[in-house]
Amino acid sequence: MKEMPLTVKRSIELLGLSLCIAIFAIASDIIMPVIMAFFISILLLPVYRFLRKYKFPEALAIILPILMVFIFIAGIIWFFSAQIGILVNDFPQIKENVAKHLQSLQQWISGFTDFSIAKQKQFITEKSDDLLNMAGKAASGAALTLSGVFVFLGLIPIYVYLILFYKDILLRFAFMWFKVEDHAKVKEAVYESESIIKNYLVGLLIQITYMTVFLGGILMLFGIKHALLIGVIFAILNLIPYVGALIGNILGVLITLSSSTELSPVITVLLVIAVVQFFDNNILMPRIVGSKVKINALVSILGVVIGGTIAGISGMFISMPLIAVLKVIFDRSEAFKHWGILFGDERPAKSPMSFAIYRKKGPVKTKSGTIAKK
Repeated sequence: MKEMPLTVKRSIELLGLSLCIAIFAIASDIIMPVIMAFFISILLLPVYRFLRKYKFPEALAIILPILMVFIFIAGIIWFFSAQIGILVNDFPQIKENVAKHLQSLQQWISGFTDFSIAKQKQFITEKSDDLLNMAGKAASGAALTLSGVFVFLGLIPIYVYLILFYKDILLRFAFMWFKVEDHAKVKEAVYESESIIKNYLVGLLIQITYMTVFLGGILMLFGIKHALLIGVIFAILNLIPYVGALIGNILGVLITLSSSTELSPVITVLLVIAVVQFFDNNILMPRIVGSKVKINALVSILGVVIGGTIAGISGMFISMPLIAVLKVIFDRSEAFKHWGILFGDERPAKSPMSFAIYRKKGPVKTKSGTIAKK
């Protein structure tokens, strides 16, 4: 590669990047379960090592952590379904409240436009029919989608078991991929990647718990209906960087509007979410995750968008740890160090246009690239 012209090197890099994205897009149904299983395997590795330390059989030391994960997921599903059941029981009251909100909105629109209430009702009826037709078409493929979900969830525990069982083979393959003189860097990258993934995933689990308890508990104190449901929905969506918090706010407002005819509960929900999220972003989460790898906001958003486009919600969730691992690898590779700089949030202390030292790959003085929160 060193003998190649620079333009050829960069062209090969961009071609490889495009090829990787294309492979992910085409084979996402195959690749995504493997990646998620890999991340879960890293999360379960300390439990596996602990059990092996006390002479548990290897198969049992792998199966027990997997069962723990399934019990945890089953608990989340039970809690979420219970909250949905409470919401369904209030459906008659929700229907009445929504009708009142629509009537108020129609009067407000007709007050400053020529769009009369009759025309608005006709428009809503037409669009409702369109939505029902779209729902019917979507339902026709529901069986296929549901079967895909069961296959996805069925493959993950198998992959987790096999990754933990054959981890030494995978590690040997990783070392043999590189030159002997680079093995020290490979070992360092493996340890740091393991630490990043564990910190990130454990941090997310803790975040879901305290966000649900804090947000749901505070909303309950203010007498907001379906407070725990709002808390758990926001906690889960907040795992998606930047985009999830916005969607969580919108859903929180919609649930509150459907259970009340006044605007004061909506303002309360928005204020409580803002306060809890401020503490989460600035105090709690940085101390819980404690990752040494910082990803800039531009790459984070692009990663979430690309991950969502390629693999849906699961792609959004794993985009951040995947980018963090790639940055660890790029930072330790002389050939790809510039990609590590692109992913990071440490800006050069001075403009590379004016100071030649900031155009090179060597260590330079930097400053935080974090966007100031106003």
